Amino acid sequence: MVRIAIVNKTKCRPHECGGYLCMRVCPRNRAGDECIVVGEDKKVNIDEALCIGCGICPKKCPFGALDIINLPEELDHPIHRYSENGFALYNLPVPLFGKVVGILGRNGIGKTTAVKILAGLLKPNFGEIGKEITYKDLIDYFKGTEAQVFFEKMEKGSIKVAYKPQQVDQIPKEFKGTVKELLEKVDEKKRLKEIAKTLELNEVLDHDVKNISGGELQRVAIAATVLKKANVYFFDEPTSYLDIKQRLKISKFLRDLATEDTAVMVVEHDLIILDYMTELVHLMYGKEACYGIVSQVKTTKAGINVYLSGFLKEENIRFRDNTIQFSTRPKDEKSTNEELTHWEGFTHRLGSFELNADPGRIDRKDVIGILGENGIGKTSFVRILAGDIQSKDSIQNLKISYKPQYLEKNNEMVITYLHDALKYELQIVRPLNLKHLFDKKLSELSGGELQAVAIAHALSKDADIFLLDEPSAYLDVEQRLIASKVIRDMMHEKGKSALVVDHDLLFIDYLSKKLLVFDGKPAVEGTVKGPFSMEEGMNHFLKDLGITFRRDEESNRPRVNKLDSVKDREQKSKGKLYYA
Repeated sequence: MVRIAIVNKTKCRPHECGGYLCMRVCPRNRAGDECIVVGEDKKVNIDEALCIGCGICPKKCPFGALDIINLPEELDHPIHRYSENGFALYNLPVPLFGKVVGILGRNGIGKTTAVKILAGLLKPNFGEIGKEITYKDLIDYFKGTEAQVFFEKMEKGSIKVAYKPQQVDQIPKEFKGTVKELLEKVDEKKRLKEIAKTLELNEVLDHDVKNISGGELQRVAIAATVLKKANVYFFDEPTSYLDIKQRLKISKFLRDLATEDTAVMVVEHDLIILDYMTELVHLMYGKEACYGIVSQVKTTKAGINVYLSGFLKEENIRFRDNTIQFSTRPKDEKSTNEELTHWEGFTHRLGSFELNADPGRIDRKDVIGILGENGIGKTSFVRILAGDIQSKDSIQNLKISYKPQYLEKNNEMVITYLHDALKYELQIVRPLNLKHLFDKKLSELSGGELQAVAIAHALSKDADIFLLDEPSAYLDVEQRLIASKVIRDMMHEKGKSALVVDHDLLFIDYLSKKLLVFDGKPAVEGTVKGPFSMEEGMNHFLKDLGITFRRDEESNRPRVNKLDSVKDREQKSKGKLYYA
């Protein structure tokens, strides 16, 4: 049995626990050994060789600073460890030339660490702190695998890497100027015109980077990455803020990028898009901020189904207690028929853009998903209802809680920001796993952490309608499903209603009782239709996209049908585009 001990130094507060409580309760320390000792930083260190894994110190620590974890013996030593009692990564995913390889796993278990090692930005140490492993060491370690070939090429200098980071909303803070100026600066291939046309960026080339939308920022980041001369490309969540039509286009673009001379690796949490984009996947599992393990490569279909099952048969490892299952039929949920509010049909002009809304109503306990292309008025509609955009059509005499699409970081403490959420510990704080963030500032949070905190902040307000704009952004697959349950349960408990704008169809399907669908022409005009039932709304939305979904025979998850395939034509003829 391999045992690792994790000490979260920021949570370790010896002066607040009566003076090293963990040292006083440790059986080895009480027997005269030095299993838990005081380090140079006045925080505790744990000798893993002496630790017997009794589990007493993690339970006694009042601040949750300690973790003792037993791992399988096959994991003889990590590829990398950040400190003596820090995060440990076991194994690595491998880019394959000619293939798009996906990485699927929870946030905080080493996906970025793995990518940095593969990109040559982080030198691994095989768990020996202060030691830098050479490419020869890595080649010997991975002998007989595809990773051996990859690191042999790295050693020869025949691999050049380009990396698209996760948080594209940071771009305007790091670059001042127009989109064209940004892309010209990185255009090593001299293909700016071609790539801008393919990624539909021509209309924003002369726009200031700070004035473009999240979806446009994402496509600019992808363009900037692809314009670099590289033969291994890493894309960290390339579909955040993109609508479903753009996600499908980007998926095809990245598939075409992979040639016999080029490898593409993608971190993606939208399972429909991951399935559509990649041929192979590595699963990553472990414990957030403690350790991460990379599975052997699997075909995408099999890999996603294994991930949903929570059980790796070959390794005999169960990494989740429950299996995630999808329904083959739409939820047939009865509305309360108790009207909370309604809106009459209206037209609202925003500059040159015209937004038209058919009459609609919201009942109590409704959770209404909002679907449509970017630039078609979804966020504007939400802001009009919220009164954030002044209009006679804003909902009157109702209190609104609004989570915006873009989240601002500042130096406010999380526990202060979530003051109203503290009374919902069982309903919000615990399921969203927020307690360990209380001592941090908002500016110190990752994208996923900030999103979860923002959702909790919005849901805890005293309001009648909760408007959530793209709450799935930066959340991993499991966090999205948990967040959807939290939102639904809170609306049921409070007898209130939620409107949720998002582009992850699985998330919307899990979450919603009804759908609002936006038609029209981006940046010109948009029309709000519905709310519809789930089946009617999905069929209406997908008909406009011209795509259909089949159901996986094992997990029932929806998968995109190949255009004009027998299944695609059959479902279109029956009008069953999503629930077949």
